[in-house]
Amino acid sequence: MGCCYSLSAMEDRQEQTHQNHGGGDQPLTKFSFSDLNMATNNFGPENIVSETGDEASDIVYRGVLESHLGLIAVKKFKNMAWPDPKQFAEEAERVGKLRHRRVVNLIGYCCDGDERLLVADFMPNDTLAKRLFHRRNQTMEWSVRLKVAYSIAEALDHCSTEGFASYNSLSAYTVLFHENGEACLSCFGLIKEIKDNQRTTGSVNPESVIYRFGTVLVNLLSGMQIPPSHAPEMINGTNVNDLMDPKLEGNFSTAEATVVFKLAIQCLQHSDRESLNTNDLVSVLEPLQTRTEVPSYGMLEMRNHEKVSLTQISPLGEACLTMDLTAIHNILVKAGYEDDKEVTEFSFEEWFQEVKDLQDVRKRGDDAFVDQDFKTAIDCYSQFIEGRKTVYPSVYARRSLCHLFCNQPERALRDGMHAQSVFSDWPTAFYLQSVALSKINMMTDSADILKEAALLEAKRKKQHEEEKS
Repeated sequence: MGCCYSLSAMEDRQEQTHQNHGGGDQPLTKFSFSDLNMATNNFGPENIVSETGDEASDIVYRGVLESHLGLIAVKKFKNMAWPDPKQFAEEAERVGKLRHRRVVNLIGYCCDGDERLLVADFMPNDTLAKRLFHRRNQTMEWSVRLKVAYSIAEALDHCSTEGFASYNSLSAYTVLFHENGEACLSCFGLIKEIKDNQRTTGSVNPESVIYRFGTVLVNLLSGMQIPPSHAPEMINGTNVNDLMDPKLEGNFSTAEATVVFKLAIQCLQHSDRESLNTNDLVSVLEPLQTRTEVPSYGMLEMRNHEKVSLTQISPLGEACLTMDLTAIHNILVKAGYEDDKEVTEFSFEEWFQEVKDLQDVRKRGDDAFVDQDFKTAIDCYSQFIEGRKTVYPSVYARRSLCHLFCNQPERALRDGMHAQSVFSDWPTAFYLQSVALSKINMMTDSADILKEAALLEAKRKKQHEEEKS
């Protein structure tokens, strides 16, 4: 197994994807269910990225697909959705032709048997809902909120122009952030399961899209999560200053906020809603885009990442925080397989058979790992993994680091996930995922997982101290 996938290749592919906004005719990939099952680690719960705060009924998973040279988002429809595979493929192909910088690219689909799945580029910096509602120590600046509102309006207007006048359940949960911090609209909302034997794209009419956009504006103004049906009563009878998010601490333009406030009222009032269209939304919000440089959430997370105290994490945590692969290697060599004793137990017969058939293979892998012959180590560890039903988490961890040295961060990430699936609260698995995510410029997830690893490490340390006392 050679070191053939490079970070530069992945970045070239991402740049090509980012530039492909002009409605090109790139064909969608028809994935097999086994491909997507492998990419999502058997649709493991640790890879679920969809949130439950709205009407979302289908599940979205994060996956790693080597042929895609990056992360993917996989939407898995409920059973019995789209019983006709031909109709599903037609709808996917139609959505797949839509290309715009404000809409996430659909790159493929799957309709094996009764399974119906959509595959899109993965947006690494979470949803607007998570950013706006669930970050206690981080307030979204007013300029960012204005830019998000304008970006959504641009996305909806382009969709409408291209024949997608409806969008399923527009909300703060369907607004995502690109790796560069730009807001964009999920493509999954453009396609919906068939109901009552009728072929539909989306479940709402254009007026309802305008109403839903009004609810997102209320979210941005207030910083509050509210059911869409309650948005009118929240905004009616109040003024803009009373509605504004107190976490902004007055750091906003009252004139700009008033424009957004009045637009939200128009969107939510039935009589005015009928006369508004998506182009009107763009026209109202475009003049408010006065700042050319708006801080992205990728940069905010990087700054937050740097605030992690090095005195509170282990040498392994510090090495991962500073991306020092050589230090990580030295630590893993020294640790050996000590941690595996917590999760791996074998009978004598299993142990004897392993010694007979596979221990020599693993030993060659370990020797190559110590000697920093990472290609040979990958080959040996892969042979060992393929020959066993249960694999030591440390084998996955070692192969993950080998992939990092070979500039294969996607494979490193997958091995980190495999190690976690064997040993669910093992800090090393989380630390290696953090490094891999950082290597592919997913700073948000990298910072979050590094913090989680540090917390798990502190918990384990406390438990060991309690056991000794």
